[in-house]
Amino acid sequence: MAEITMLEAVNLALHHEMARDPNVVILGEDVGDNGGVFRATVGLKQEFGLKRVIDTPLAESLIGGVTIGMASQGLRPVAEFQFQGFVFPALEHLICHAARWRNRTRGRLTCPAVFRAPFGGGIHAPEHHSESVEAIFAHTPGLKVVIPSSPKRAYGLLLAAIRSNDPVMFFEPKRIYRTVKSDVIDNGEALPLDTCYTLRKGRDLTLVTWGACVVESLDAVNELSKMGIEAEVIDLASIKPIDINTIIASLEKTGRLLVVHEASKTCGVGAELLAQVSEKAMCLLKAPPIRVTGMDTVMPYYRNEEYFMINKDDIVIAAKQLVEGWK
Repeated sequence: MAEITMLEAVNLALHHEMARDPNVVILGEDVGDNGGVFRATVGLKQEFGLKRVIDTPLAESLIGGVTIGMASQGLRPVAEFQFQGFVFPALEHLICHAARWRNRTRGRLTCPAVFRAPFGGGIHAPEHHSESVEAIFAHTPGLKVVIPSSPKRAYGLLLAAIRSNDPVMFFEPKRIYRTVKSDVIDNGEALPLDTCYTLRKGRDLTLVTWGACVVESLDAVNELSKMGIEAEVIDLASIKPIDINTIIASLEKTGRLLVVHEASKTCGVGAELLAQVSEKAMCLLKAPPIRVTGMDTVMPYYRNEEYFMINKDDIVIAAKQLVEGWK
């Protein structure tokens, strides 16, 4: 067991699956000699060779199409897009083909492919390098959407994604690539792709979040605890499918729901969570749910980035309003 970063956990999972299954291949821009823009694939080309770690042209549409072709012929490709905001040229392949392959062939063919991409802001990068658009992919039937928040979950969820027989969008919060560390055992144990994780028990409210916002959320609930407010924190992890049963079980104790996500508010995943709770568990709520989200605007350039990003105080204020305003 070793304490490693999320980047190292991603690399460890890729290495494990490539050693275990010769059908696993890696492709993307600069994934070979350079190890990718964030060095997530460093060393894999030297270990597994040119036929299994493939540098592609700077053409995301090509990456999407070739990946689907590989998956249809028995390989298990893991494609890397350098940033989530660069996925858009490949949307036609992802939405119209990867997501529909099983349905279109009535189950004769599947698309066991993983599409990895760093996402989110907080590193002073331009707009297309800082997107948080997981809701686009969650809205697409046939795609699974996964976002890890720690090295341990990055390792286990990536193993499960590679072993899945259906396409998985695997988004890695780059803001915590190197800042969050945890012990990871390289034992090949995958985590389920349809489960969320309770990180902290509480009685007063249920806080649901994912990705890098887990860091600010945990900081906020520690501050709230000093004020006598105990929040239960749930890491959603699987954006599609959503494990709504765990959230409802928490609401049976707390009766209050706070959702925190970096993406824009309108039509975000938080809206889906509120909708499902209102449909299935409205009677459990003691107060109207609250969302703390990014703004309905393009990610600003780095000098104004801090005004867009969610911080601990934003979450503390919303939680106090949720609890103290509706006693």
